[in-house]
Amino acid sequence: MTQFALNRRRAIAALAATTALASAPTSIRAHVTPENPVFRHGVASGDPDATSVVLWTRITAEGGQQVLWEIARDLQFAEGIDYGTFHTDAKRDYTVKLLATGLKPGQTYYYRFKLGDITSPVGRTRTLPAGHVEKLGIALASCSNYPFGFFNAYDAIAHDPGVDFVLHTGDYIYEYGADGWGAETGKAIGRVHEPAHEITSLTDFRQRHAQYKSDAAAQAMHAAHPLLACWDDHESANNPWTGGAQNHQPDSEGDWQARREASIRAYFEWMPVREPEWLDVEGRSRMQFWRNYVFGDLAMLHTLETRHTARDEQVDYANFAAAGDNTHRAITEAVNQPGRAMLSPELERDLARALETSVAAKQPWRLIGNPMPIARTNVPNVVASGIIPDPSSDEGLTSAKVLGWKGMHDLPFYPDTWDGYNWAREKLYDLSRAAGAADLIFLTGDSHSFWANQLADSAGRPAGIELGTAGITSPGDFVESGFDRATAHKLDRALERHNPEVVWTDNLHQGYVRLNLTHKHAQASFIAVDTVLSPDYRTAIIRRFGIAPGTTGLDLLPG
Repeated sequence: MTQFALNRRRAIAALAATTALASAPTSIRAHVTPENPVFRHGVASGDPDATSVVLWTRITAEGGQQVLWEIARDLQFAEGIDYGTFHTDAKRDYTVKLLATGLKPGQTYYYRFKLGDITSPVGRTRTLPAGHVEKLGIALASCSNYPFGFFNAYDAIAHDPGVDFVLHTGDYIYEYGADGWGAETGKAIGRVHEPAHEITSLTDFRQRHAQYKSDAAAQAMHAAHPLLACWDDHESANNPWTGGAQNHQPDSEGDWQARREASIRAYFEWMPVREPEWLDVEGRSRMQFWRNYVFGDLAMLHTLETRHTARDEQVDYANFAAAGDNTHRAITEAVNQPGRAMLSPELERDLARALETSVAAKQPWRLIGNPMPIARTNVPNVVASGIIPDPSSDEGLTSAKVLGWKGMHDLPFYPDTWDGYNWAREKLYDLSRAAGAADLIFLTGDSHSFWANQLADSAGRPAGIELGTAGITSPGDFVESGFDRATAHKLDRALERHNPEVVWTDNLHQGYVRLNLTHKHAQASFIAVDTVLSPDYRTAIIRRFGIAPGTTGLDLLPG
């Protein structure tokens, strides 16, 4: 049985007893807690390179305002580095976002904002390292649904001394209304979505971002660590593709392009990410949201944009419900169809160059910020194995019947993931192999489950490792579908047995993954919180894997 031995208060006390750098989040956290009449949404930093980083806040005010910003080497701001003013007003929803430049590689900095005599919380950030780098710690986060619970994993990340940067792979917000997914839990714990309706307009998206940034744990994480981000679907609507989304109905919700544009504008206003003009690439749009980060001679990280620039429409299983014995063959042909794109040509070119550069530089680690699962994950016949009831009967849950139908036909768990785009997945694997980089580590969100997967291409050749994180609050599919924990555990084990690429999975917990890298070894720690229904929580490492170079790729190793 997992032992959740470290609660939030003990975590803070333990961190305070460690090094000065590790205790910095504790000092910062103390500034975030009190109600601040102007800086109600905290501070954040992100999208760094070796000499610059984005700084962010938002003020509660009226009319045009000049906000002072400062960045320093120390928490007391005795060693000031730079300062300036930033004009904000209603046109940008009173957000403040700037690029602090002229910094030194691999250094820790502190920043704050002032409006009149009111000072913001203090944030800590750091630039990317250059040259020789001994170690690196990245926290992998995803799927923070406000109504489903308190963002306790964010708070744990804020106080984790093994974390240097946070990679958020999407579903940072959710678009549903107060009566949507998670509504029952949200009402019970006092975390109901605002506005109450599903968000479709710029005003709606701004208000939803503001609600999520009001969370104390989110503010703590942002104040403690710089953010590396990519988006998935719920930043706009569930399961989007270039021409629409599963959760967008044009008859009642208007034009899809207008909704998508509003979601992207609000995202760039409210998140610490670089504007296109701050990049070294001309002609880039906000929609082309991918990044490459270089951590000296140790690692590179390239994030992916998989929703708005290239994705073809998802295969809908409902269209094959009457296929009978031909269901597996028909759906396999559909998801294997050549030309079903996921990544834009511009992204593929950027990624190929980044991988080639990394291989030439002999960096030992190449990471991919991946919004959704890439391992082949088909549903086993859970009816024949007796795990769930026969879906042809009237007994059991609707979710059980759907799962049973997928298992009877050996279908991918979800066609919205890379499993629904086999041609695009093989193209990505071919691209990496051509660059000499068949040893990628995919850092994945979206599924609300923990994963440790050993990847292979269609020919069985090694393609890397996948580490998937559970949701910050979003529940695992089996638990959320109403299965008891014992059945959900059996379903996890069945997935492992049925799918050669799945080494281990867990849908029972919420939390995050911490990846720690050195030149010789990597370790992935799967860190769970014992509850999201109360802000008083405990953490536990429920599984660890080592990652090491093998004869033909990367190997997952116990502990």
